Amino acid sequence: MIETIYIARHGFRLNWVTSEWKSVTGLPRDPPLAAFGLTQAQELAEHFLSLPEDQRPTLILSSPYYRCLQTSTPTSKALQVPIFVEHGLSEWYSPVVPGTGLHPRPASATALQTYFPDIDDSWSSIWYPSRKGEDVEQCHHRCHSFLSALIPEVERRYGGKHKRILLVSHAATIIALARELLGDRTLPLRVGCCTVSEITLKADGNAAVGAWEARRLADGSFLKEGAQRDWGFEDIQIANGKVVEDPGQPGTQNDLDEPFGLQLPGASSRM
Repeated sequence: MIETIYIARHGFRLNWVTSEWKSVTGLPRDPPLAAFGLTQAQELAEHFLSLPEDQRPTLILSSPYYRCLQTSTPTSKALQVPIFVEHGLSEWYSPVVPGTGLHPRPASATALQTYFPDIDDSWSSIWYPSRKGEDVEQCHHRCHSFLSALIPEVERRYGGKHKRILLVSHAATIIALARELLGDRTLPLRVGCCTVSEITLKADGNAAVGAWEARRLADGSFLKEGAQRDWGFEDIQIANGKVVEDPGQPGTQNDLDEPFGLQLPGASSRM
């Protein structure tokens, strides 16, 4: 049974340093890490390696975005554990402006192995966000549904092999994940690059969402430059009580928004 869930944010993005950047995968809105972000990712790996062996994660699930896989790779190599690609950990996008197209979606784990050989494509994503985007409530719903499926699915696939797992994701998704695990959607939380949250199962918990407690949240004390570029939901633009919509990707207006939602057999969680 999973007893500890570590959650780390990706490192410092290159597009925060310069507008002259190129998507390695060709996917729009998928910047790589800046040199500073790569340094942070290495410090993250050193942090996990410094923990006693019985406290280190034995399984990494990463968002499919390039910056998250770059962040995951040093820890994967240091701990000699594979990376599983999980779309349920993807970036949070605001709802699309009607008629402008859909948001981008990264490639499959098998395709991403071209760039990251440490990916183990035996894991198939159990959740896909809608390419139409999400409001804040839907982001929390996604994380609740994803976690509710993930915890028993890891147990089903691997028995009791993995007691400590690491999730590598993005600020908004991380905040929603932490809130759902702790059972508090109003929890104030700001997440910096490569910071770590450590959330453990309560002594009387049954691994259900909401039955966890925080040992640390968005901790950047192990980073040489400390926590950088922190973000919270209070930073989003709101108009008339709703999240401001973003344009979708031009040319995708007629694309099917599939797959979407929970992907486990017999499951239904479409929003």
